[in-house]
Amino acid sequence: MTVAKGLKSIAENTPNFSNQALENAINDIKLGWTIKSVDLDTAIQNNTVLTTSQKNDLKDDINNIEHLNIGRAFGDLLRHTNTILDGSIIPLDDATNPTPSTFLEILQNVQTIQGLVPEVLGVSASDKNRAVNDHLGTLNNVFLETTDSSTPVFTSLKESITFITNANLATETALETAIDDLRNFINSVTGDSTDFQQTLDTFATAVATAQTDFNNALASEPYLTHRTRLIDAREAINVQVALENSNLTGILTYVDTLSSNLSYSALAEDTELRKLMANVAQDTNWQTYFNDYETNQANLNPIYTTDTDSDKSAVIDQVLADSGLPDVTDSTDFDAVASKAKRDTRIDTANFDRFTSEQIIEKSCVQLGITTANRTISALSGSLLRNMNQHDRDTIAQQLDLNESADTIS
Repeated sequence: MTVAKGLKSIAENTPNFSNQALENAINDIKLGWTIKSVDLDTAIQNNTVLTTSQKNDLKDDINNIEHLNIGRAFGDLLRHTNTILDGSIIPLDDATNPTPSTFLEILQNVQTIQGLVPEVLGVSASDKNRAVNDHLGTLNNVFLETTDSSTPVFTSLKESITFITNANLATETALETAIDDLRNFINSVTGDSTDFQQTLDTFATAVATAQTDFNNALASEPYLTHRTRLIDAREAINVQVALENSNLTGILTYVDTLSSNLSYSALAEDTELRKLMANVAQDTNWQTYFNDYETNQANLNPIYTTDTDSDKSAVIDQVLADSGLPDVTDSTDFDAVASKAKRDTRIDTANFDRFTSEQIIEKSCVQLGITTANRTISALSGSLLRNMNQHDRDTIAQQLDLNESADTIS
């Protein structure tokens, strides 16, 4: 049920969703060379003279030490989240996405997945890397929080960048100078400029060289530990963005597949449609599902449902009691034991009406492999009754297992 309080006030305003929280977190990390690196990335992105090809080549040239090229990391991260907010991360397609998607549609599809994955696949969405943060973690402060005792990605980044910048290394200063030179050149390029590619390449090479020198200066302690943390943080960002890209670019197909599979399984309730689908399905798993549907459906019984294995014995006791079992407890009541033997499906009861109760007990023991030699009828009756009562329990246990199997998604 939707909460009514406050509904009117939000209906009269727009949510104005943005990645401002992520940008604020990034601004908190911008220290030392990272400030200039971010400014450089912005200058490249906003330049209107450089072609897309020139920009891409330039970005590749200065990304030779990826974990030090923080501006590229943060810039790509913000641009990635912007494509989520405006829906453009989902590619246009005449069949699946003929009109641009919206952030609302993305949220709705992510919510749909949270319900469909457990229903269709039998596991939580997180087990399939399809939880909310697997789609939208970059917008949901995933780099500022952890679910365990580990240090959040952005916290680790800030600590290491702070430590390195506080060391005032000459190689960091040289890198900052090279970045400034390249940025200033980019900002000076105008529409009338000609033949500036060689100069652009020279400044880019200077940045790449300075990054290499800076990286080498961090190759021993006490800096090595922090360089490793920079590498790990950059990898964590790469992995998260790649996961979100993969999940979101294909989210429409994924939702459609899960929904269709669920719909097909619902159609299996119809005997004729089930037969038809079993005949036309080419996948053996689908064929098995449809062909075994009736058997598995027959095995489903709520009275056999149990939460854990430890409950099985109690369930068996309850089902036996509800069924009036054990119906015979006194092994000295030979007539009752013989009567129970006549109802045991394992025993061939042909001509049993011609035998006495004692004879029925002895013949039943022989059929069930119970030793009869040199044993009294009382002993045989006791062994037979225990065997039959245990069989009742085993039958219930088997039905319980069949129910569990039929009710377990596989």
